[in-house]
Amino acid sequence: MTARGPATAVADAAQEGIVPTLAELVALRAQVQRAPQPRRGRHGVHGPAPSHLRGRGMEYAESREYTIGDDVRRMDWRLTARSGRAHTKLFQAERERLTLLVADTAPALYFGTRVRFKSVQAARAGAVAVWSALKAGDRIAALRGGEPAIPPATGLRGAMRVLDALARWYARPPQDDAGLEVALEHAQRLLRPGAQLLVLADAASAVQVPALRWTALARHHQATLVLLQDPLETAPPRHELAFRAGARRLQLALDRPRVREHWNDAFVAPAQELSRTLPALGWQVRLLSSDADSSDWLRPQDAATAAEDAAGATRSTAAG
Repeated sequence: MTARGPATAVADAAQEGIVPTLAELVALRAQVQRAPQPRRGRHGVHGPAPSHLRGRGMEYAESREYTIGDDVRRMDWRLTARSGRAHTKLFQAERERLTLLVADTAPALYFGTRVRFKSVQAARAGAVAVWSALKAGDRIAALRGGEPAIPPATGLRGAMRVLDALARWYARPPQDDAGLEVALEHAQRLLRPGAQLLVLADAASAVQVPALRWTALARHHQATLVLLQDPLETAPPRHELAFRAGARRLQLALDRPRVREHWNDAFVAPAQELSRTLPALGWQVRLLSSDADSSDWLRPQDAATAAEDAAGATRSTAAG
């Protein structure tokens, strides 16, 4: 066994929050395992011996009490009103459901000012999705633009292959990154009806994707877009801010309204636009800050709440 001295510990500490490690992605399994299993509602209508694997097929299976992470579009409102507790509908899947992660690896993600880089948060959010999919018995796959997909697989082996890819992709910007649009085009060819699709992206990348692509991907699939953000982007200070670009040191006058307007257009407006438009196309949009809990995107949030969060960031930028 190799001894780990003080120098190694210091090096590890310097990388914490900058480069995701496989160990931290594996450790998130405990957080997902502690999440309560949904209870089956006594008032639900049960079909004939449905599989324990659920997708979004057309055959209604049963209703059960709502739990964090359920699709709010599948709420059973009649049972909710009758029982006084939130319930969601389940639909019987033909086979094991596929959970596909699409990773945006744009350079803008490899940045952060609080707790961790956005890229590290993306890897951690993806790990939460992986462990949730494993818990549900799904097949798990992942891809990014510029590299062959990690093929679908079940069980711990499939989960570890995807986690290893996330740690590798988000360690540094890939030189062969082909962009989010290429990754989504590949995803469209892999998906089958009833699949669960999770896209981890920077808003600047996602806003460039045509609406037709988003519409096609949400058709017959449970589609979620997680937009990674940093507090500096959504709430910049109202004074000059220094940046270093290579050997150059730049000063950005964020106390000037015109400069703040440009800042808002670059960092806040894209997320606001996506939060406003994509839910109508069948997407759930989640905003995840780099300093937030990595499983926050699983919390129920309707379209109005997402749009309000994005609008709040706009007001914060304008007001300083």
